[in-house]
Amino acid sequence: MSAIFNFQSLLTVILLLICTCAYLRAMAPSLLDKNKTGLLGIFWKCSRIGERKSPYVAVCCVIMALSILFSD
Repeated sequence: MSAIFNFQSLLTVILLLICTCAYLRAMAPSLLDKNKTGLLGIFWKCSRIGERKSPYVAVCCVIMALSILFSD
C-alpha cells in the first residue's frame, strides 16, 4: 500500500522529511536558505519546523518508532 493511503506511513514520511531537512540545514545552511519560496520552499519550511519545534518532533519520532515496532 502506498504511503499516501496509509495514515501511519504518511506520518512517518512527514517526520522523516522534517528531520532530514533540519539535518541538511544544520550541515549546509546555504543549500536550503536560497530556496525560501516556491516548490523547493517546502524543504526550507520543514527545516524551520524541525529547528523550532525540535522537542515536539523528537517526541513524535519516538512515539512513531514505538508504534511501528509494536503494531501489527
